[in-house]
Amino acid sequence: MQRQWPIVAAAAAILLTSSAPARPASTIDPRIAPLFAADQGEPRAALLIKDGAVVAKHYAPGYSDATRFISWSMAKTVTAMLVGELVADGKLQLDAPAPIAEWHRPGDPRANITLRHLLTMASGLEHIEVGRIIERSDTNQVLFVGGTQAMAARAIAKPVDHAPGSMFKYSSLTTIILAEIITRTLTDSADPQLRAKAYRAFAYARLWTPAGITTAFPEFDGAGTQIGGSIIHMSLDDWGRMGKLLLDGKGADGSPIIAPDWLAFMKAPSATNPEYGGQTWLNRVSHVAGAPTLFPGKGPDTLAAMDGHLGQFVMAFSGVGRDGKPHSYVLVRLGKTQDDKLAPVMAAMGNAVDALVPAR
Repeated sequence: MQRQWPIVAAAAAILLTSSAPARPASTIDPRIAPLFAADQGEPRAALLIKDGAVVAKHYAPGYSDATRFISWSMAKTVTAMLVGELVADGKLQLDAPAPIAEWHRPGDPRANITLRHLLTMASGLEHIEVGRIIERSDTNQVLFVGGTQAMAARAIAKPVDHAPGSMFKYSSLTTIILAEIITRTLTDSADPQLRAKAYRAFAYARLWTPAGITTAFPEFDGAGTQIGGSIIHMSLDDWGRMGKLLLDGKGADGSPIIAPDWLAFMKAPSATNPEYGGQTWLNRVSHVAGAPTLFPGKGPDTLAAMDGHLGQFVMAFSGVGRDGKPHSYVLVRLGKTQDDKLAPVMAAMGNAVDALVPAR
């Protein structure tokens, strides 16, 4: 199953504050200029970090350093990083049954779902990300229609339609379950405000503050569960800092934040889809029907990406550049390009990456 995204727009709170006039296209750094070409839909911001230093940055008119950009499904990778913190603490286990009490009644096949299954989108749960009929997408229904007060409860209640671990099935509701697991691990409270406060404090203490991120704004449903598959807002620079975490798991000062073994898991091809790791897309050929999500054959196959609806990308990669020297990069592209118009965007991103670290 090819990755798909919700096609109903949320009324997300996005700050739009910029009085600076747009620079002429000719003044955009040539390494990111193709990301603002006429065939790119509505690009809003791009950033290139080389060996830890910002070397190219550009905003479309109306956007600036003050803008918080919505993640859409890039939030999934953030959720996986937070799960990894609890695994490092010994509070969760990757291959143990997922700690969802509702699944552990006698005879319930969902008791066989592990944390690994959820992280690699192989839970077997009967989730429908999006289909030809919007109303039949439980992702759209839960996120935008009748499930907003208790998203995790709706996601958890679904039965299995495949054996856990047997099939890749992309699902935003699966990541909401992961966010609920984080919350239940942090607090026993049923109070939505206390649950949200505990999650936000944990995310800042263990991930965002150590990485130098100050603008992260996670959203929560009515039960206080973070909408971990879809909605976190951050500035362009802070999405670049998230890319640094995806690159090497370290802060700007080199201090470790994400355990190396957890980062390696997130970026390792999963058993049911080699272009997907732990809530992270990989630049590899898929064994699942449909076109590849990224651009295998361009750039390094070790590239890992946070990938969101409407063309949100944070890509982390390293390798020998065209100058014959090793380099590391983070490339961020944020915007609003309809999913059926993303092919030119992916081509431009692939070309940009390959110009920096060619495929070998």
